[in-house]
Amino acid sequence: MATLKDIANKAGVSTSTVSRVLNYDSSLSVGEETKKRIFEAAEELEYKNKKKSAKKAKGKLAIINWYTEAEELQDIYYMSIRLGAEKRAKALGYSYRRVYKQDDFIEKTDLNGILAIGKFSEKQVKQLKSNDVPLCFVDYLPKEECDSVVVNFKKAMRENIDYLIEKGHVQIGFIGGEESFSDGTGHWTDPREKIVREYLKRKKMYHENYFFTGAFRVEDGKKNMLKALESIEKDQWPTAFIAANDAIAIGCLKALYEKNVKVPEDISIIGFNDISTAKYITPSLTTVKVYTEDMGISGINLLHERIEEGRDVAKTVIMSTKLIEREST
Repeated sequence: MATLKDIANKAGVSTSTVSRVLNYDSSLSVGEETKKRIFEAAEELEYKNKKKSAKKAKGKLAIINWYTEAEELQDIYYMSIRLGAEKRAKALGYSYRRVYKQDDFIEKTDLNGILAIGKFSEKQVKQLKSNDVPLCFVDYLPKEECDSVVVNFKKAMRENIDYLIEKGHVQIGFIGGEESFSDGTGHWTDPREKIVREYLKRKKMYHENYFFTGAFRVEDGKKNMLKALESIEKDQWPTAFIAANDAIAIGCLKALYEKNVKVPEDISIIGFNDISTAKYITPSLTTVKVYTEDMGISGINLLHERIEEGRDVAKTVIMSTKLIEREST
């Protein structure tokens, strides 16, 4: 595990600055570029590329992230996927162009492939396919027939609930997220919320007023946890909350600290993704580890197969997850 000092040395800042950035300290005044250096350093120090290619390829790829560069700093899940993809592309001999919004993407006839990271509308998917080069989506399964890399959400969320039940929890809440496609054509609804609802109903433990939704951001997690504490009678508070991602979970921890609610004695919190900051916050976050670097690697590998072997049949890679138990449960 990388230490705060390791990250500070790589990013060229003090350990106290690293600690405050990784804890999403809103009172800290540092620039976006400094935050980016710290988050990227933390991710890169966790990254291990075990896959090497004996054969060097030549070609150009576009790596498109549905988030803007600023948004990526608020939810570094996608940064981690991108870094894994970029390192794998480089290892295979590809050059790449980094694009933060599809709107900024100008079709290039000399591209060999496109990796699209995040959520894309049907219109955007068709636009990307119209480039007529190998195309792979990471963290999204479009209706169109395309290569994709996705997470096994159903298995992960059911394991979360079973874990909490084993620890004696019978009142379990959920704080989720919703996103809009960047072209304004609609919303992407998180399947994790539906899975949690259905599984709690099966267990006869479902309470509608235990569910809250906002954006996948620290501030929305904090806002929704405060709303939960205020809208539910104290003697009926859930004793555990599952958050749809680690940024939301970190916001929940901030709200609970602000209200002097002890974690995990009064309320336990489980996040999702195991971003590099999850282990550095206080208390350290129990979360579901998503192998984001391997997602990026797998996406590039699928493109490489198409380019090198001419594969025509679409493939979907389903990534497993692992529950990482820390101090918040």
